[in-house]
Amino acid sequence: MLETLLNASRRTKRILSVIADSLFILIAFWAAMSLRMDEVYLNFDAKQIGVLGVTISVSIFFFVRLGLYRAVIRFMSNHAMMAVFIGASFSGLVLASMGFLVKAFIPRSVPFMYWCFVLLMVGGSRMLVRAYLHNKLVKPKEKVIIYGAGHAGVQLAIALSQGSDYQPVLYVDDDKRKQGSIVQGLHVYPPTELDELIKDYKVKKVLLAISDAPQSTKRLILRFLEPFPVEVLKIPSFTDLIEGKSKIQELRSVEIEDLLGRDCVEPDIELMLSCAQHKNVMVTGAGGSIGSELCRQLIRLSPTKLVLLEQSEFALYEITKALSDICTLRRLKVDLIPVLGSVTNKDLIGSVVANYSIHTLYHAAAYKHVPIVERNSIEGAKNNVLGTYYAALAAKTYGVEKFVLISTDKAVKPVNVMGQTKRAAEIIVRKMAEKPSKTTFCSVRFGNVLGSSGSVVPLFRDQIKKGGPVTVTHPDVTRFFMTIPEAAQLVIQAGGMAEGDGEVFVLDMGTPIKIKDLAYKMVHLMGLDVKDDANPDGNIEIVYTGLRQGEKLHEQLFDEEDGFGTSHSRIWRARQTKMRDFNMESYAAALLKACEAQLEESVKKLLNQIVDSDTVQDQAYKSVALTQYQGNVVGLVK
Repeated sequence: MLETLLNASRRTKRILSVIADSLFILIAFWAAMSLRMDEVYLNFDAKQIGVLGVTISVSIFFFVRLGLYRAVIRFMSNHAMMAVFIGASFSGLVLASMGFLVKAFIPRSVPFMYWCFVLLMVGGSRMLVRAYLHNKLVKPKEKVIIYGAGHAGVQLAIALSQGSDYQPVLYVDDDKRKQGSIVQGLHVYPPTELDELIKDYKVKKVLLAISDAPQSTKRLILRFLEPFPVEVLKIPSFTDLIEGKSKIQELRSVEIEDLLGRDCVEPDIELMLSCAQHKNVMVTGAGGSIGSELCRQLIRLSPTKLVLLEQSEFALYEITKALSDICTLRRLKVDLIPVLGSVTNKDLIGSVVANYSIHTLYHAAAYKHVPIVERNSIEGAKNNVLGTYYAALAAKTYGVEKFVLISTDKAVKPVNVMGQTKRAAEIIVRKMAEKPSKTTFCSVRFGNVLGSSGSVVPLFRDQIKKGGPVTVTHPDVTRFFMTIPEAAQLVIQAGGMAEGDGEVFVLDMGTPIKIKDLAYKMVHLMGLDVKDDANPDGNIEIVYTGLRQGEKLHEQLFDEEDGFGTSHSRIWRARQTKMRDFNMESYAAALLKACEAQLEESVKKLLNQIVDSDTVQDQAYKSVALTQYQGNVVGLVK
């Protein structure tokens, strides 16, 4: 019956509300008289009935004027409740006044008791209906634990309590001074009790409210939370909150960057500004993972012009829009110049460098996916080798002050075409620096960046969201990792340190990470378990597929040459080794001719002429075998 009434028309609901309130007023008068007379009072005379009739009519009139019948019960606000209070008060006054005027038998205490009953029945009935609708229509909130009882944690708890998704039940905090206290109505517990708290409250999510904590502290907390059967979410970064990009209640999944990232070393401002401030700067591959972050870092250094060269139209649009937003937000006056094109277009890159009087050129454009380049060696060589040559030649021809090549650890003892092309690019930069010119040439070498296109991190994340399996090439494979912002910042500083002999700077990547361990950590951070022999009831299976063509088990940052430190604690310099002697102009012409004729073997031979490739040491690289890892048959390794 209640469902039928709730689904009735608005007009019908209003009529029913008027009838119900009239009955409530009648019952309130009878209850007040009965309570005063200490009996079930039924001896109403004509004067009392007349007073009651006038009271009902005037009260309903007041309720209408106060807008009580326009309020939607399920969204009833404090304004509606105030209307009930004022209307009930007027109704009580009318009852007392009319009783006095007509000299009806209404004891002096009855109007007050009547007012209480009207307030309880008219207001309480609406509150009961609203509570029923709320329980019926609003989904129950999911219980969560907030890690961090500081300012951010309190703000998060307030925001979530007003939302419809999560209900904070307690805080966890490392600060012993806060433990045992009550903050915003929630108890603060030590982390040591987290295991029991998760079980007692049946919590599936822990929300991190530690955005201002050092990276090392975040890393320790995440490692502590990793074994627990909960998904870890975090609030947006402090920068995003300040710039208005996000709200504190907009929770995000914890990224593997949070677990592997390092505390940032304070940048050398002079090095950062030396290559960018009040200069015309150009970035090739501006829409890529590294190129786009370089642009974001550079634009904050107030260059006069920032030229963005990118062959993908969509990527160029995205980075131009993002940089325009930064300029608007920070009120930066930077001339953004998007250029659609490829670094393999010699005339284009030369004209861009000349027309915009470029002072600093960061060459980040490259094909970097090892298996793709392995199968498309001609395009890989054309883009990575000839593209570098054309960019460096344009820089030298038109007097660019600094030319910085973005290189990779795969250029060290390369076993694949991609590594060979990047090693060749380093050699070309060194060759360019041999003859004196206005241009200072250098290369910056580093390993994988977390979250870049082609990185295992987004691949693993997608596989986990789809329910697995997570594919790992080999249980022992390791890689260096660094966050994209840190890498970009260090590249800019390394460029500022260049002296002009084509030196190769190597970024300190920390300790290599086992990809298998990375997969385990990502599964756990998403609140799931790995399914294996030790845990057959887990959620996500990890499958080993075998090393792909051209892949190494372990990457290196240095060749036989060692490195030595610089003035920056995270930037090393590789000791230069002797290069093979060759004529660069003739070499570039021969490589271009082989690429245009689609002569793959000729392209590979030309790469081998200047690059000392390592011999592949693992049988997995050069044989077709049925391999078995940890008791699981994983298939053919090519």
